[in-house]
Amino acid sequence: MTTLENNTIYFDARCSDDERRAGLYAGQLYVYSSRQSVAEFARFTRQMIEDAFGGRDPEQAQYDMPVEQFAELLGKLKPSFIHHPESKRHVVRIIEELGCDPERTYFDVPRMRSSTSDQYLTMGIAYAWHPHRDTWYSAPHCQINFWMPVYEIDANNGMAFHPRYWGEGVKNSSAGYNYYAWNQQHRGPGVEKIIKQDDRPLPKPLEAVALDPQIRLVCPVGGIIIFSGAQLHSSVPNTSGRTRYSVDFRTVHIDDARGRQGARNVDAACTGTTMRDYLRGTDHALLPEDVIALYNDGTEIAGQLRYQPH
Repeated sequence: MTTLENNTIYFDARCSDDERRAGLYAGQLYVYSSRQSVAEFARFTRQMIEDAFGGRDPEQAQYDMPVEQFAELLGKLKPSFIHHPESKRHVVRIIEELGCDPERTYFDVPRMRSSTSDQYLTMGIAYAWHPHRDTWYSAPHCQINFWMPVYEIDANNGMAFHPRYWGEGVKNSSAGYNYYAWNQQHRGPGVEKIIKQDDRPLPKPLEAVALDPQIRLVCPVGGIIIFSGAQLHSSVPNTSGRTRYSVDFRTVHIDDARGRQGARNVDAACTGTTMRDYLRGTDHALLPEDVIALYNDGTEIAGQLRYQPH
């Protein structure tokens, strides 16, 4: 166990899911060493990536591919991974192995992320994330994030947390973000064509963010990092010489959602909600309408409430 500022990092914590969620809502971070379910998901993901690159080393392919070709490949690979039925099966196995109740835990489809080295591609399909909270993007404050590397990572190509801001607000542009408008206007095919300038209205800080102190957690392939969607985090500028591939997915617990439990909102002003996206671990049913209704804010009369892939 390591402490920095008001955050505690728990390694292989022996606690219940209820206790862990309470810790996450208080700003704690949880890291787990290799688990069979996570290792199997990483292996499945690597196979999809390597098949897509057709014999090229995916971590080094950026050095012998035009950036447009690289982005086009990711533009096909990532949606295929997201909506592959095996991806959902692996997510459920992970949450079960980590002690979550699949009957009461709802998950969002997993995302494959890529971070290229030395500014090769930092826009669109391989966006290099500025400091942000998921709660700026209409995530509920009871959302919990799971992040896992697909290939080995180091401190120069992973993710950073900024613990100073757990209880301190950051002036940001989330007030201009509505999830339903985002689904309708900015999701789907075309993001792979964004190469040089990304003009999408992604909520960002409107003031300088002190990146230090920061926490960079390096776990092995098969390991996983769990954190609150309200944690301020960012992509580490990749100087490793290798493209980093990772997977993340999000969960909500129905009891916390129904009771409006979760981390404190210090600065999110977005509208809409992602609550219609989560699937029950046992049968992939959506959250009940009465729970979703608790998060309605009047903007659900327009836009696309739940993204439907083309």
